[in-house]
Amino acid sequence: MAPTQARHSSQDLLQAQVDLWHHALGFVKSMALKCAMEMQIPNTIQHHGGAMTPSELATAIGLHPSKLPRLRRLMHVLTVSGIFVVHESASADKEAVYGLTPTTCLLVSDEVKSNLFPILSLMLDSTVITPFFGMKSWFHDEDSTSLFKKIHGLTFWEMADQDETYNQLINNAMVSDSNFLMDIILRECSDVFTGISSLVDVAGGLGGAARAIANAFPQIKCTVLDLPHVVADAPTDDHVPFIAGDMFEYIPPANALFLKWIFHDWGDEDCQDTEKMQGSYPFQRCRWEGDNC
Repeated sequence: MAPTQARHSSQDLLQAQVDLWHHALGFVKSMALKCAMEMQIPNTIQHHGGAMTPSELATAIGLHPSKLPRLRRLMHVLTVSGIFVVHESASADKEAVYGLTPTTCLLVSDEVKSNLFPILSLMLDSTVITPFFGMKSWFHDEDSTSLFKKIHGLTFWEMADQDETYNQLINNAMVSDSNFLMDIILRECSDVFTGISSLVDVAGGLGGAARAIANAFPQIKCTVLDLPHVVADAPTDDHVPFIAGDMFEYIPPANALFLKWIFHDWGDEDCQDTEKMQGSYPFQRCRWEGDNC
């Protein structure tokens, strides 16, 4: 077989090299986003009227003047990634002005319903990222231990049970996700709640989704089922009671179950067992998984 370089044009080879660089350096985009979130750049620009020069931004977030060139590079990466938009100055000797995009607005804390800062913080947390450095050895393991457990010695949920800080990180992430999604679900898929008088939000966290449903449909009695360490942090709510339990052991009967961001956490066997348990109750399922409603 002819060598690769002999079988492809120079242009194809150069493009292939660029593609590999994009894949290999893809982490730079996510780490730049993490850095911008930690430095509160989206909030700072929003509170400044929605547009700032790098110099203004550096002053506002307390950076030393020597860091200004680095900040410009960070903002350039995030602009190419679509996180920010740049408004070129009319004068060549003046700085560019950076503004927010619809994507950035989802990270601004003032946007309560659409603020996804907490769930992005979870996704970019070192606890979640670190296991991926051990993928090779994980593939060679004969047991079925998850990648997360292989590195940390605990499953994702076991760690939440033992580490209160991590538990809060997860709970806050799920609340932000529910605040964002439920507004869309109730607007676009409200018909699936017609005729339901009782609903259990399985693994419903702090009850954000259940409260949204109860507020939109007062006639539905909504209950949240989750693990004891989650329920222990749940807010007191007379309208939406919480039940501490394990969905693999018991699911309270109701007209409907609501499962959001649930089955993807488990293997096929566990999900099938849960389906069988659910099948023993005379209810219809209302399930939001991915883009399906």
